[in-house]
Amino acid sequence: MSKVKPSPLPPDTVIGGYRVVRRLSAGGFGVVYLAVDKSGQQVAIKEYLPSSLATRAPGELAPQVPPEKLSLYRLGLKSFFEEGRSLAQISHASVVSVLNFFRENETVYMVMNYLDGATLQDFIVTARELKKSKVFRESTIRSLFDEILRGLRVVHQHKMLHLDIKPANIFVTDDDRAVMIDFGAAREVLSKEGNFIRPMYTPGFAAPEMYRRDSSMGPWTDIYAIGACMYACMHGYPPNDAPQRIEKDRLSLSQSRLRGIYSDDLIEVVEWCMALDPLSRPQSVFALQKELSREGERRYTRLSVSEKMRLSLDNMRAADKKPLPKVAAPTTRPN
Repeated sequence: MSKVKPSPLPPDTVIGGYRVVRRLSAGGFGVVYLAVDKSGQQVAIKEYLPSSLATRAPGELAPQVPPEKLSLYRLGLKSFFEEGRSLAQISHASVVSVLNFFRENETVYMVMNYLDGATLQDFIVTARELKKSKVFRESTIRSLFDEILRGLRVVHQHKMLHLDIKPANIFVTDDDRAVMIDFGAAREVLSKEGNFIRPMYTPGFAAPEMYRRDSSMGPWTDIYAIGACMYACMHGYPPNDAPQRIEKDRLSLSQSRLRGIYSDDLIEVVEWCMALDPLSRPQSVFALQKELSREGERRYTRLSVSEKMRLSLDNMRAADKKPLPKVAAPTTRPN
């Protein structure tokens, strides 16, 4: 029997002087609401409410936490609060703005600027359905990630990591700004203390070191996710997750299918970012920015007839090896 998710705050609830209008979204670690401040200005409020640790009945304000989960709940709460404090010090167009953060109802709330637009994931799904050879133009990919990297560089300068970069956490506003949302500080603490590391991260976008307790994470961890996001923008779907790649890595093969469609430079940058060995990736955002900005030096390799035939055979073999679909089989999709 599946666990009942904690109920969101009802509309018109007042917290910290803000009035809740409606729930915008909910995930494993919290709920995001549309709210208005005293002047009527719209804001987004994120509430710390990990569904694996807390419950809340409809109409109630404070979460209920079982005694055996209280220490872990408080650890995540502290990390969430520290994340709000750190993000409030960052002012950059490509990083979500934290306007306020406060404790109430035995949890923590983070007040952010409300954004109109859609996630990069929404755009990828829409573009994929058009079934063109290019999901996005190369110039679009380069300009989008140039913007994101400017913000990520500032985040890293503040000694922070995002730890959950994926298309669903890159928001493209109606006025064409790319903004990183939903940082993973509390998620990282909970994954270290609990015994459930894998479900904490999105398959395909999490670096190999995020699956191991004994490895250190740094800018190179976020850079892997950036490469995976660029991959998704080129292919229309995420790459294989890290454990699959460690067992059998088909990244170079899948990227080779894009030769002639995207420049060799962009294809190589994605492979560089997604190296399984952290030391083989760009070690800083600056190093990646430098490489990504070399638009004047693009190289394109035309596939020979034999290469096209080989790729076609690979595709046919891959299709033959696919298992028959099972009725009512569960599927996994990134959030």
